[in-house]
Amino acid sequence: MLEKKLSVQHTHDNDLTHSMVHYLLAIHKLKEAKGYARVTDIAHEMGLTKGSVSTALTNLKKRELVIEDESKFLSLSHSGHEAVHGILSSRTLLFYFLKDIIGVNEEVAHKDSCLMEHLMSSETRERFFNFMKVLCSDKVKTSQFSTSFDFTQFEHQHDFEEIQKGDSYLKSE
Repeated sequence: MLEKKLSVQHTHDNDLTHSMVHYLLAIHKLKEAKGYARVTDIAHEMGLTKGSVSTALTNLKKRELVIEDESKFLSLSHSGHEAVHGILSSRTLLFYFLKDIIGVNEEVAHKDSCLMEHLMSSETRERFFNFMKVLCSDKVKTSQFSTSFDFTQFEHQHDFEEIQKGDSYLKSE
């Protein structure tokens, strides 16, 4: 008798490796800070050789996440930019959930949210945002369930995703 194997189809959000995410984030961070990103800058930012960065970027260019212009300046494509903002919003959601809701220390919350950020589908990210928003609402907020970031300031998950910057967490106002 043949056993049927269950297969889970991953969404586009889930096909980025942890390493790929770090390259995309480095490009995003450099573009925000300097206005440009080059292989040399990425290598310096990540503590890697230019050769290993070039190899990784070839894969990201094939996936149409990174664009290189004639002057060798790198930028994120539209889909690369969307991926980065999704990843950063997942990281922020996970960070505050781990730190404030289940009570792990900030260092562990940072490390674990970084490890998990690229694994979350867009559907889960949206539902997770809505969950965190409900936890922050006055109707639910308790001393047991509160977070140091006010998710209720955003009407929709997309608004929250758009304001993600760099590789640091959003701070409460």
